[in-house]
Amino acid sequence: MTQSSSSKSTLGYFGWAFIVTIAGLVLGGLLGWNMTGTLGGLATAFFICAVLAVLEISLSFDNAIVNANKLKEMTPVWQHRFLTWGIVIAVFGMRIVFPLAIVAIAAHIDPWEALKLAATRPAQYAEIMHGAHLPIAAFGGTFLMMVGLTYFFNHEKNVHWIAFLEKAMAHFATIKGIEIAFVLIFALIFAGLLGGEDATTFLYSSVYGLLTFLLVEVVSGFLDASQKTMSAAAKGGLGAFLYLEILDASFSFDGVIGAFALTQNLFVIAIGLGIGAMYVRSMTIMLVEKGTLAHYRYLEHGAFYAILILSVIMYVQTLIHIPEVITGLGGAVLIGISLWSSIRYNKRNGLNHRSADEEPRDRANA
Repeated sequence: MTQSSSSKSTLGYFGWAFIVTIAGLVLGGLLGWNMTGTLGGLATAFFICAVLAVLEISLSFDNAIVNANKLKEMTPVWQHRFLTWGIVIAVFGMRIVFPLAIVAIAAHIDPWEALKLAATRPAQYAEIMHGAHLPIAAFGGTFLMMVGLTYFFNHEKNVHWIAFLEKAMAHFATIKGIEIAFVLIFALIFAGLLGGEDATTFLYSSVYGLLTFLLVEVVSGFLDASQKTMSAAAKGGLGAFLYLEILDASFSFDGVIGAFALTQNLFVIAIGLGIGAMYVRSMTIMLVEKGTLAHYRYLEHGAFYAILILSVIMYVQTLIHIPEVITGLGGAVLIGISLWSSIRYNKRNGLNHRSADEEPRDRANA
């Protein structure tokens, strides 16, 4: 991706997403017709696919912004690889393979049997998926919490949106491992609230989520350092790719589990969430090529606050059910407020007509 294509209209970035939407909704309708043989079944499947797509988009605004934040540091080759192979992994891996793997492990059956279970006994399949919600929420919530806290606990961070809070976190970032200690304390509190076997499961899953984050950080640094040794221009390569894939997986946990509240059909879920994933991809490309993150200085802050809230919600969902609409709207509202704050900042400082290349220098000198 190059800045030369930044003159493209906003709608121009969503061409493939629109094509996938039409194809997905048609396929969803045909699936409903095939299952029921009625127009009512066709309309129901069509509607559920559309709702799931909207749900995925609302839950993934912050995902797109974080992806763009990482992608802008990657070489064009690795950007292209993430936006092609990465989206294949996101759509088919997380929306189809991941649920099948969870059911296969939980039910002690092979993946093919899990697929047949999804096709022939969707209610039992959904029950197994719901039964696996606690460890998934603990793992994903911990990983996302570390992503959010690592952004704010950074002593080099000098652009602050909620100044009193972010300045304090930047100050305490000099204490090594403070974000890890914060996450572990949080996990212990929730494990205590759960009690019994659930507490043990929650705690183990949280530790695995923490270790996964740390391992990805280590592997990312090692791989990217190796690539830089081979070529000074090879920045943000395989390590960054792996980081983004695991991050996308963590974002997807909540949507995949929540989708079973609307339908128990794995294939309808895959179509609906897959449509949403294409819009996330389009938003990511637009943010990178248009330099939106440079123009709106608080947009990243809003995304990372949304990540932190999502991680807490995933923890809380192990105790009580929280509707997915609240999860999605909460993140969207935060990002909207951060965008509004950025626009106000630009107006106050006469930055409306400045180029995307100038803003990073402003941020470095802030």
